[in-house]
Amino acid sequence: MSSHELLLIGEHRRTLDQRYRLSVPTELSEQIQSKGPELILAKERPGCLSLWNANPWQEHLQRGVTWVADKLKAGKLEHQTNQLLQLGRLLSTRHVPIQLAGRGRLVIPEGFREFLGVEPGGTVFIVGASVSVELWHPERWVEYLNQQMPEFRELFEELSN
Repeated sequence: MSSHELLLIGEHRRTLDQRYRLSVPTELSEQIQSKGPELILAKERPGCLSLWNANPWQEHLQRGVTWVADKLKAGKLEHQTNQLLQLGRLLSTRHVPIQLAGRGRLVIPEGFREFLGVEPGGTVFIVGASVSVELWHPERWVEYLNQQMPEFRELFEELSN
């Protein structure tokens, strides 16, 4: 496997059907399921959902939760109740386990539909984001590109050197 095959890349335009199903391109669906068929759908930013393989996602999440729990036990978070409540709320609603159906179809669950903001029959951009697959509302995707593209060359040089 070449190094570029390790990165999830590509931009695809798809239409959300009447049942909130979306067909993930084969090359992305196969690659993201290479470590197992269980996936995680997460809310990233308004107008953007991300699809992760569950194995690395759970490992990363568990490390963070354990770290916070250890700090809580040690009394290091006594005066941060509001931040702990906020973290708990966001953890409770941020992600959901899913599996792709036949032909790489993804059903976007309730609560995530509103966050994405695309109605049935609308366009969704499916973007390979190196380590995850992102689902973007078209206007949010263009806004993101307009903000980030001027920084691309510097980012690429920083990460590749």
